[in-house]
Amino acid sequence: MIKTKLYAFGAITAIVLLVALIAAALTAQLTRQNLIQSTMAQSLLVEHQQLSSISYRLFKQLTDELIFGQNANQADVRNKQEQINQSLNRIRVLEVQQREALGAEATQGSVEDTEDLATLIQFIIDEFQVIVASGDSAPLANQGRLQRLLEVTIDNQFRESINSAVTRQSNVVSAINARIDTLNTSIVWFTIALGTLSLPLIVIGCVWLFNQLYQPLHAIKAGTDAIAAGNFDYRLSENMDREFRHIGEAFNSMAKRLAEHESQGEQSRRQLEFEVEKRTREIIDANQRLTAIDNKRRQFLADLSHELRTPLTIIRGEAQVTLRQSDTDLQTYRQTLDTVLAQAVSLSRLVDDLLLLARAEISQLVLDFEQCNVAQWLEGQMEHWLRFARDHRLHWAVDPSVENCLIRADSQRLAQVLAILIDNACKYSPTGSSIHVSASANDNGVSFIIKDEGEGIAPSDVGHVFERFVRISRKGEGAGLGLAIAKTIVDAHGGDIHVDSLQREGSTFTIWLPRESLT
Repeated sequence: MIKTKLYAFGAITAIVLLVALIAAALTAQLTRQNLIQSTMAQSLLVEHQQLSSISYRLFKQLTDELIFGQNANQADVRNKQEQINQSLNRIRVLEVQQREALGAEATQGSVEDTEDLATLIQFIIDEFQVIVASGDSAPLANQGRLQRLLEVTIDNQFRESINSAVTRQSNVVSAINARIDTLNTSIVWFTIALGTLSLPLIVIGCVWLFNQLYQPLHAIKAGTDAIAAGNFDYRLSENMDREFRHIGEAFNSMAKRLAEHESQGEQSRRQLEFEVEKRTREIIDANQRLTAIDNKRRQFLADLSHELRTPLTIIRGEAQVTLRQSDTDLQTYRQTLDTVLAQAVSLSRLVDDLLLLARAEISQLVLDFEQCNVAQWLEGQMEHWLRFARDHRLHWAVDPSVENCLIRADSQRLAQVLAILIDNACKYSPTGSSIHVSASANDNGVSFIIKDEGEGIAPSDVGHVFERFVRISRKGEGAGLGLAIAKTIVDAHGGDIHVDSLQREGSTFTIWLPRESLT
């Protein structure tokens, strides 16, 4: 396997060198072709410029003869005509070669326009000869004909034709030069890319070969160190080269037998530790539950004692004060009895609330379930509260989804929940503020929302509002059992109640009855 990898590395290196040689040969060939095409294009451009210069000199000589009466040197005229023909022939040859090299699209119109240009030059020369031959026989006609020849044929047609040919050839030269620049840039970048790729490839190949020898030896050494340290689960890889594979198989077989003996003892030890830990954890959990229950019991008794002592103290105080007065009139007795009655009613309500919570804890809370129309039930409740909450702007709304919606619930207990929430909203909201009550329904259940504009609840207290004897604000009255009772009743219906509150912006309580409660 090691020998095979050496051959593979050599083959990859040879391929990289071959690619570099092929690229160099192709680059040289492309450069040669581009240089030939550039030389040809430059020659064509020079020929067009020479043709333009010779033609204009010939036209000037013929024009001077007509205008100023100077006799033209016919030998010089013939010489210039010969130069024009030679230049046109060279242009034809070069344009054919250029079309074969660059293609018809890149040299579109060049050959055809050259023939048109030759025809135009010959036409101009023939016109001059006709005008000269006519002499003075028709001076006015010759003058108009000469003017058209100079202004239309030479100044417009010939100039446009020669300029078009020069411009077209200049574009060809520019295109070829751009190709040469692009090729040179490509050669530079290809050289950089080839060097960038081949150098790391060679370095990586050398490192790879080194690792092919180093890694198996290092793996065997690591395995012996692991076994010596007691790690009998250590195994050598089976993907090593053939030269090291047999050593790895023997090593793994030895480690497997050692691991089996070690595993038996370790399994017994772990089983024992697991059982001990399990029993210990159960004892700790039970102790924590008992401690929590005891703490709750102590706290409950302390809170209960405090809540019971207050009305009893008031009753006893009123009775003692009244009895000490020797000349007590009927009005004083009536006031004392009214106070005693109010405290007795408060005490009775507290006991009823505590009984409700206690029965709920032992799953003995009895609910009188009946079919209830949500819209009608809420309308009846809001008519009652609109009379009693005159210090606040009480608004209520029923979503169309609630119309004719029936639920199976204890309407009296739900009314108690609604009363607790609206009463709290009135207590903790400024006089004249708004309280919004709404109901909506969907496929999952029915939701009741009570929103006020009160002082809100601090974020640290939101999680405790449904606990017993919790009063978030000292301004409020009561024992702090209202929200705990509301949650107990909603939970007994299989629903949920939660609060969203921002300080100085108000609180929003949401009651939700699950889909299972719908009929």
